[in-house]
Amino acid sequence: MAAAKGAGEERDGVKLTNLDQELFPEAGATKRDLVDYLDAMAGRMIPVLRDRPLSVIRILAKGKGEPERFMQKNLPKYTPDWVPRTAIWADASHREVTYGLGNDRRTLIWFGNQRAVEYHPGLTLAGSHHPTHLIMDLDPPEGEDGAKGFRLAVAAARLVRQVLADAGMTGAVKTSGSKGVHVFVPLEPDAAPEDVAAAQRAVAARAERLDPELATTAFIREDRHGKVFLDATRAGGATVAAAYSPRIRPGVPVSYPLGWDDLDDVVPADFTIHTAPGLLGDRDPWAEALPGPQPLPQDVIDEGHTIPVARVQAMHEGKRRARAKREAES
Repeated sequence: MAAAKGAGEERDGVKLTNLDQELFPEAGATKRDLVDYLDAMAGRMIPVLRDRPLSVIRILAKGKGEPERFMQKNLPKYTPDWVPRTAIWADASHREVTYGLGNDRRTLIWFGNQRAVEYHPGLTLAGSHHPTHLIMDLDPPEGEDGAKGFRLAVAAARLVRQVLADAGMTGAVKTSGSKGVHVFVPLEPDAAPEDVAAAQRAVAARAERLDPELATTAFIREDRHGKVFLDATRAGGATVAAAYSPRIRPGVPVSYPLGWDDLDDVVPADFTIHTAPGLLGDRDPWAEALPGPQPLPQDVIDEGHTIPVARVQAMHEGKRRARAKREAES
């Protein structure tokens, strides 16, 4: 049997296969392009992944049509012994999950060869329960996936920036690599998980109050009414796409750090696995933009604890609406 095209190549001791296959339909990129990108960006990606339980979104190598993707948390049994890892008990599945740690170039190349396109690190370091960042995820309105939607998300991000400034805090901003924007605020190392989650809810609520015609904290999609969603749920066991992570979207865009003054001059598609390394040169703008660790203001924490947890509130509201619908139909 003939060897697969691209077989026999090796990088940093990692055997690479099928490098010339397209990653997925509309990617405009091969697996070789992905591995080359991860290799070139390792020095920037490792600092944001280091010692964080890593979930990756992989693409299955199948035929044409919509790519089959899945999020991998637990390392597969065939993972090489040299891949760094950490074991965490999962209450939901009542089992121990072994996560990889993106701590070195060799590991990133191995993940790339596994068609791991997206890199979603945990919000805490391995062995810790303290979140390292307050994170706001700004999603454009449903159906606004282009430049207009991104502009709306940028406008909402500026509301968040104003709220942070009013509270004596500051954050860095990046494209999500998909449709929206992420705002990151580094926190002092002893931040309690429940206080970080509460502070995120308060920041979102304050931003919504600044411009309720633009932004909403409504967790239920049908309640957003064409507004930007201020997603304050990136807490606890959640993950978020890392800075510089590729995304499974046409053209393979990446989550790209920007200065606040540059947001009006770009769209997410400007930054892809093909263009980002050349645009960056020798710089690491994410490391440059992130401020130092900050304490959470007590008034922000206190306000947040008065706001219901969005997912729980949405669950109860969904049950209430379903019950009301049944009663109306009976």
